[in-house]
Amino acid sequence: MVHPFHLLLLLSMGTLGQAQSRLAAHLKTDNRIALYEKMAKTGTQDSRVRLLLASAYLGKMRETSDYNYVERAAKIVGLILERDAGNYEARRLRNEIELYRHNFDKVAEYSLEMTRIAPDDPSNWATLGDAWMEKGQYDRAAEAYENMLKLRPGLASFNRAAFYRFVTGDAEGAIEAMKKAVAAGGSSAENVAWCLAELGQMQFKTGRTLEAAASFSEALRIFPGYHAALAGVGRVRASQGQNREAIESYKAAQRAVPLPEYAAALYELYQSAGAPEDARRQMEMVDVIDKIGRASNEKTNRMLALIYADHDRNLPRALELARAEMEVRQDVYSYDALAWALYKNGRFAEAEIAGQRALKLGTPEPSFYYHAGLIAEALGKHDQARKHLERALALNPQFDLRHAKMARDSVRMRGLVP
Repeated sequence: MVHPFHLLLLLSMGTLGQAQSRLAAHLKTDNRIALYEKMAKTGTQDSRVRLLLASAYLGKMRETSDYNYVERAAKIVGLILERDAGNYEARRLRNEIELYRHNFDKVAEYSLEMTRIAPDDPSNWATLGDAWMEKGQYDRAAEAYENMLKLRPGLASFNRAAFYRFVTGDAEGAIEAMKKAVAAGGSSAENVAWCLAELGQMQFKTGRTLEAAASFSEALRIFPGYHAALAGVGRVRASQGQNREAIESYKAAQRAVPLPEYAAALYELYQSAGAPEDARRQMEMVDVIDKIGRASNEKTNRMLALIYADHDRNLPRALELARAEMEVRQDVYSYDALAWALYKNGRFAEAEIAGQRALKLGTPEPSFYYHAGLIAEALGKHDQARKHLERALALNPQFDLRHAKMARDSVRMRGLVP
């Protein structure tokens, strides 16, 4: 592999061709960022280098979930488009940036325009499909992804096909498509590790626990320290009753990226381990994340909504976040979060309507069926409640450290057995 200094020399000579660009793509993200930042400081007006830097920032955001990198990329792209509104590569990156900002209507608008300009560019169909998925426009998303897959079968198109199939109820097809994404590989280790972590989640949710563990382990081999894979290992270990190992895995994930879902998982694990003070500190961390979000004028966060609803904590805030999420995206995951927040706020009839929207595609998410089961039980629809809870347990009898047990207890002890 070429040394970063040598690539910098090529850049300074204005000789960064396709071969050198491919070599640079194989550098670690931090090295690529350092390389392109150094070149940018030389005063070059080459927009190509600055767009490579913006792209590297987006890669770093994917690795760390630090959205400051999105804004760094947005600043670069915005300046380029101010001077050259027709810059094609800048417009493509703008679509990615707006996806991360959750401006899905804008992404759909921009991407549709881009497909008319360059219908043979698969990236335009990718961002269009992603926007439609978030908006709950699944037929439109399928058409966009099909166009992408025809143009360029590979990691980026197979992983989108996998997610579409999973959401629309085809677990087997989703897993096979994600395996194709992994096999296709890519220039970025993080991208392959992401696919493996997603594959592991699909496998875990559908009861393939040992396969999930293998996928998470492979992700860590390819991209050591990857937070999503570490959390996946923690989820598997928790389902196997290995609480100490699960705690260590989630702690490692949290050290890498302090996401609220990792704090919530550790809260449950510490509670189970009889460590209430450690558990309390984790839930305080969730509250701090919410305070930071409020301070930065964050309106939507369905993960926080789910966490608060799960733990009967800040329930009006949970509903506020879930309702705000629906203004941005209308996918099945947002409807599920809304249903759960409504249920926990005692609004059972409204929760049932939202829950039905979450279940409409048969997405194999055990939590969807668990939520629907408790909502049905609250409405006195015991046969329906039993059906939903049994479906959750059939997908994975250990789908959640606490909720799986509560589902079994509900079936056995609350008059739901036929």
